[in-house]
Amino acid sequence: MSEAIAYIRVSTAQQGKSGLGLEAQRAAIAKFAASEGIDLIAEFQEIETGKGSDALNKRPQLAAALSLAKRKGCAVVVAKLDRLSRDVAFISSLMAKKTPFVVAELGADVSPFMLHIYAAVAEQERAMISQRTKEALAAVRARGVKLGNPNIGPAQKVAAVRRSEIADDFAANVLPIIREIQSAGLSMRKIAAALNARGIPTARGGTWAATQVSDILKRAGE
Repeated sequence: MSEAIAYIRVSTAQQGKSGLGLEAQRAAIAKFAASEGIDLIAEFQEIETGKGSDALNKRPQLAAALSLAKRKGCAVVVAKLDRLSRDVAFISSLMAKKTPFVVAELGADVSPFMLHIYAAVAEQERAMISQRTKEALAAVRARGVKLGNPNIGPAQKVAAVRRSEIADDFAANVLPIIREIQSAGLSMRKIAAALNARGIPTARGGTWAATQVSDILKRAGE
């Protein structure tokens, strides 16, 4: 793969106007391309939702990027999988059509099986965040607390609880993998290296370090 097309997306007009997220995606793609010796021959940018298995119909820039990639015989590169979609059906449809795409965060050699896993996790995460946010806000309102700028404290507490719950879920999912690696008698640093070698991202989508492995084990009470 000597050439590729970059695709970057944000999901709201506010993000698009501010550039929030766009430059970070562009930098991640450029770094990946440089490390792999890939020449980025075009870039497509979109401000649109990624929801639904029919997302391609709502996103003409992605459709154009994929069409150009097909004509050029190259792949479309995105910074993270959720920039394509958090919908498993949508990701699966691209793979079934043999539409070439590469996720910079996951690397050039990630297997189709792992792409399905990451897509499923992203979809579930979106659903859990939405449901827990609704439940948390409903609980706060049930206590008679008015949310909004004049009384932002409770809203911040709701957000903190939600972040903690998401962290707990992530730890529960990755803990069996860490235990498997740990059974070989490896140090925290080597466990982190093994996770990175497997292409497993941290909760924030980054690379592992010994302290993060230790934090997961502490969260599990080990």
